[in-house]
Amino acid sequence: MGVISAIGNSVSTNREALQQGVTGISKTSSFLSRYAGQLPFAEVKTTTAALQQRLNITQAGVTRTSLLALHAVQEAIADAKLTASELTENHTALIGASTVGGMCLTDELYADANSKTGVGSEYVASYDNASVTLFLQKYYGIGGIVNTINTACSSSANAIAFGAGLIKNGLAKRAIVGGADSLAKFTINGFKALHILSDAPCAPFDAERKGLNLGEAGAFLVLEKEEDLKGRKAYGMVSGYGNSNDSFHPSSISPEGKGPFLSMRQAIAMADLKPAMIDVINAHGTATENNDATESVAMQRLFDKVPVFMSTKSYTGHTLGAAGAIEAIYSLLKLYYGEVYKSLQFNKPITATGLVPQLQYDSMALQHIMSNSFGFGGNCSSLVFSKI
Repeated sequence: MGVISAIGNSVSTNREALQQGVTGISKTSSFLSRYAGQLPFAEVKTTTAALQQRLNITQAGVTRTSLLALHAVQEAIADAKLTASELTENHTALIGASTVGGMCLTDELYADANSKTGVGSEYVASYDNASVTLFLQKYYGIGGIVNTINTACSSSANAIAFGAGLIKNGLAKRAIVGGADSLAKFTINGFKALHILSDAPCAPFDAERKGLNLGEAGAFLVLEKEEDLKGRKAYGMVSGYGNSNDSFHPSSISPEGKGPFLSMRQAIAMADLKPAMIDVINAHGTATENNDATESVAMQRLFDKVPVFMSTKSYTGHTLGAAGAIEAIYSLLKLYYGEVYKSLQFNKPITATGLVPQLQYDSMALQHIMSNSFGFGGNCSSLVFSKI
């Protein structure tokens, strides 16, 4: 596994912040936006120039999104001890996810379009949503199936499910799966127009929640069949996944939480489990009025007793296309080390449901963890990870 986020530039530093309850959400002045000094964001604490230098990337047109992705993939590949020859084999797949892609360089592209008459801009190719995955494919010479998924906030959860499906159906021997998104004016202005950005650090599942904080991150995992591990460390097993579409509203879930309910039920069924066997839920938990209420309703519909749950977006903000993968990594850390992390900023439960998230770091024997990711357009995905 590999990750870079507002709380750390590696899996280990992310885990330390989660253990200590340290959030990465703060005001930012380095990101150029009219809202930079007004609203909190979860910004990776490394400049684009520093990432370029660290990763030895000198070619023009490589976006911050691609740099975050490469940083995470490098760590994941090193953790999995994959060789260069294994990466170029035709049964090594790469499934990436992003919502921003190269849109973080829209201003640069616009400036070129107005200044370089008859000359193409180096930012045109990077503007494509698939540019991040194509950059990684070329960088490593990935030889197998390559695909990019954009289902909004469930994108990289679906990348994990897609990669697992390729392996299950004999179309790949291993799959590098995950996602990346960087902060961009496009998304900041869009979420601001929806009136769902909070002017304070987000408070998932709190009765007085004010909205979400946007973040940026890169997160990737390497999936392999158990018999192909060759002694490599395994954090857990992808035992189930489910995807449904709520079809209620372009940016909201139905009041009864139909999509989340169905995706969770599908994932549990694929894992051949009963709902009561889920020990912990890493909730989608964006801290918006609609999401937290509908996810709570869906959990209460499915579970006789809602398991321990928390939202790690109170640490990383909402990282959009990276959210499903980064929260999958956090779920696997819980599973592997037998620990649960607390939700931050929670004070009072939602009156209609009365649910209270995990409020302290604790050790716990865990067998099965669910991770939820729900996207705009009602695209709802749930993953179940089990201890090996």
